[in-house]
Amino acid sequence: MRQRLFKLFQSTLILGTIVILAIATLIILPVNAIAKPLPFSHGSLQSRNFSGMELRGSGFANANMEDANFSNADLRGAVFSASILRHANLHGADLSIGLLDQVDFAKADLSDALLIDAVLLRSTFDYVDITGADFTDALLDGAQVNFGSPPEVRIIV
Repeated sequence: MRQRLFKLFQSTLILGTIVILAIATLIILPVNAIAKPLPFSHGSLQSRNFSGMELRGSGFANANMEDANFSNADLRGAVFSASILRHANLHGADLSIGLLDQVDFAKADLSDALLIDAVLLRSTFDYVDITGADFTDALLDGAQVNFGSPPEVRIIV
């Protein structure tokens, strides 16, 4: 009788431990599943492919990302201060609550991008596609904007 009670107690203890571990995994895993911010500041990242990547809070300050692809990337809270994003593909990217001050967006694709609560002070937007972009509550003080057709370039020989 004593052995049966001991085995029952042991089985209950093992089952209880498994249940506690399963619950802890469900609670803790989502917290740990969030990627840590990555540092790309001062980088030479021309033509790099970051499409669809989870880059929340990453730093791209003073980086050259001309022709880079950030389409559908999660860049919430990322820092792009004083960076070059000329001809970059940011279609569908989430740049909400990001710091994008003094960024050169010339001829970039910001269509369907989310820039909610983003700080875009003194950034340049020459010939940028902003079709469907959401700038709700974004700060654009001092931004330079030119949405006309790019000037023609004529070579005289």
